[in-house]
Order: sequence, then structure tokens, then C-alpha cells
Amino acid sequence: MLIFHKTEDLKKQLLRERQTGKKLGFVPTMGALHDGHMELIKASRKEHDKTICSIFVNPTQFNDPTDFEKYPQTLQQDIKKLETMQCSILFLPSVEEMYPSGTALLEQFPIGSLETILEGKYRPGHFQGVCQIVDHLLTIVEPDTLYLGQKDYQQCMVLHRLLELRTYKQNTKIKIVPTLREQDGLAMSSRNIRLDTESRKTASQIYRCLLNMKSWYGKLELEEIKIKVQEDLTHHGFRVDYAEIADALTLQPIKKYDPEQHAVALIAAFINDVRLIDNLVLTDTTTDSKVSN
Repeated sequence: MLIFHKTEDLKKQLLRERQTGKKLGFVPTMGALHDGHMELIKASRKEHDKTICSIFVNPTQFNDPTDFEKYPQTLQQDIKKLETMQCSILFLPSVEEMYPSGTALLEQFPIGSLETILEGKYRPGHFQGVCQIVDHLLTIVEPDTLYLGQKDYQQCMVLHRLLELRTYKQNTKIKIVPTLREQDGLAMSSRNIRLDTESRKTASQIYRCLLNMKSWYGKLELEEIKIKVQEDLTHHGFRVDYAEIADALTLQPIKKYDPEQHAVALIAAFINDVRLIDNLVLTDTTTDSKVSN
């Protein structure tokens, strides 16, 4: 595996790869890699000649400075995992490399209501930061396919919007890989490292609540479902930001059950000081056609 720290060095290498007809898959990460990330690498390797992974803890997408400071960093373990998965290239830039002019005057992206609902509401500025760094990385890597995990459902939709805005990047496809879970259902996440033993046991309750939301969908009033889930999570010690049922294609909250409408359940909640998110598509028809092309 080749490791690059400088943008120009990486771009020269990738130009050589493209000149020989190589197809490039790209997996952007913030490190603290787990098996969910490895599934992204595996999917890219299956479909492309070369797979590029980036590790960069992006300061502009943290609305809470403490969260940024506590974000887990396990670089040496990450490198070993990527080598085991036969990742072709790792990009390890510094903050100065990514933001040579600082972060005060970065571009703002018109991503619409996705910026103000759900994650956007509770993490103001977060998705602007995501767009800023991913736009920069896509400009550098110019991949054929960008691989993302479904756990970050809203972020996947934001990055679809980013590619719509950046018409010159429309040769890049997005491929969404299903959420990988622990045996008890907890969605794999870098933040899980921060859970203590008791919190880790409790954290799987989020997935059980999502399964309940799916089983109740179409049988109970939607507001009743959300109240029951919030009460359940609160009873188990969570501080709930939201437990929502939304349109799977727009993420606008659904007010009334419609069997023809594609729906997704989404939860964000704190257990102690660790914020966890998860989602589950409620309807049989998935959004693969939306998130894979």
C-alpha cells in the first residue's frame, strides 16, 4: 500500500493510474477504522482496479469542539487493517494540507432542507463541513466511484446533492454499502470505541427500537410510534435528539402512513456523552436506485 501525505504527490500517482486505464474507487474516512469501513474497501476492490482510502479528521464538520478533541485516533491499527484488505493507496493529509488558507472563509453549499432537519438541526454547520472536505477530496482523487456507508443515511443524501451541484464531478458515482452491525445489532461506528462496558451493553437498544418502529409501522399512529420509542430510549438512559419516521428519498417527516411511500426510521441519541445514530428502511422497497447511481 502506498501512503501519501501531500496532495500533489497523490495526484501525480493517480494520473499515472488513470493513464493506464485503471478504474478508481474511493473511501473517505476519519480513521478509527472498523469492519464497516473494511466492507467499503472490499466493495471498492471488487469493482475497481485501485482503491484509495483517506484518513482525515475534518475540523470543519464538528460543531462541538470537545467532540473533535475526543474523536478516536488509531492510525497504526488503521494502516494495518488497510494493508490486510489490500487497499492500494492511503491519503493522510494534515489540516494545513487540506486548508492551506485556513477555515474561516470556506465555500458554503446550497444543500437545502437537508441542512436544517434531523442531523442538520442538531449539528448546525456539520453538513457544510462534510461538503467542504468531500468536495476537496473528490477534486484531488477524481474517483470513478465514491463508497459510503448507509449508517450515515442523511450524509449520503447530502453528498448526492453535492455531486448534483458539482456538474464537473458527475462522472463520479456514489455506491452505498449497507450498515454492518455487531452481533447484538449495534451499528458499527468509530464512536463505539468511546463506550464504556455498561454503555456498550445499552447501546444496542437503539437497533431494537428501530426494529420495533418497523414492526409497528402501518399498525400504530406514527406519532404514537415515535413517543413509544423516545420513552423506551429515555428509560434505558439515553438522551434523545430525535426518533423520526421520514420519507426515504427526501427525509421530510411523514405525518400519516401511506403504504406507497418509501419510509425510513432514524434515531440519534446520547448514551452518557457519546452520540450514536442509526437508521432502518421501513418499507420493502429500498432506496438503492437513489443512492447507488
